[in-house]
Amino acid sequence: MVPRPLVSIVTPSFNQAAYLESTIQSVLHQRGRGELFDLEYLIVDGNSTDGSQAIIQKYDSDLAWWVSEKDRGQAEAINKGLRRARGEVVAWLNSDDVYLPDAIAQTVRAFEQDANVGMVFGDAIAIDDQGQVFNRWSFGNWGLREFLRFRVICQPAVFLRRSVVEEVGYLDENYHYMLDHHLWIRVASHGAVRHIPYVWAAARQHEHAKNVAQAARFSEEIQQIYEWALTQPQLAHQIHADRRKVLGGMYRLRARYYLDGGQPQQALRYYGKAIYYDPLYALRHWHRMSYALLYLAGGEKVIETAYKYRRKRHLSSIVDYTAVEKDDQ
Repeated sequence: MVPRPLVSIVTPSFNQAAYLESTIQSVLHQRGRGELFDLEYLIVDGNSTDGSQAIIQKYDSDLAWWVSEKDRGQAEAINKGLRRARGEVVAWLNSDDVYLPDAIAQTVRAFEQDANVGMVFGDAIAIDDQGQVFNRWSFGNWGLREFLRFRVICQPAVFLRRSVVEEVGYLDENYHYMLDHHLWIRVASHGAVRHIPYVWAAARQHEHAKNVAQAARFSEEIQQIYEWALTQPQLAHQIHADRRKVLGGMYRLRARYYLDGGQPQQALRYYGKAIYYDPLYALRHWHRMSYALLYLAGGEKVIETAYKYRRKRHLSSIVDYTAVEKDDQ
């Protein structure tokens, strides 16, 4: 008999007791397709003080390993787990996100179909603190070119070959916000990545999430990644050959995070740069530019109404997200 592949999932956790159990259960429920793979689950807690440790202890018998101790941030916590992981396939799932049914089984099939692929990623949905869906993200068959243009994918829906991670290096612990995108670029520059058009994960958006509470800090690290890439000969060559679209994408993403961080003036400044370098792509985000202008004009209530309308529209257009296709890929 051919041995089943081992899949290792790491959950970094710090004071997320309100969501942690849902995250854990979403991982453990993946074992329903255990005939396709074996599951190794590791949790790295940063010495939480909100009762998270009691939740982890409740699932102790289902875990391969867990620890609760102070660390220097998310990247270090994830790296602790990845370095201990034994699986052929690895991923991390933050303690406020969840996997959707059959996500790991579909991932295993994708890796088995192409031995050259080092990373696969699916689509994802956004949920609020109550677990209500309000957005869906669908990506394309993106690779290094798109990642250098700062087209971002949803981290919870990403899985990697452990051997590739070991070759390109683990997460760079100098990054605290765009740490995942930095790794995607390194993996994509090493070999093939593949998009699977199925919804694999739900990313939770709430007031304490980093991409909400510290949105503007993401913008700063986007610039740092661009400057780092210019120091890498292979990446620098590709950036120079695609300069306008790279800069257009970088400035558009920086603008988005400034807007999410409540800095509309900075957002408009970078939207202007994005339009200069890649107008067709930048102007696809005209509604966000409108939000920034309204914000500056004191139209917070109008913005809030617009967000509610867009959320309602997304809710009406999203069918049951748990009904993920299970067979045909």
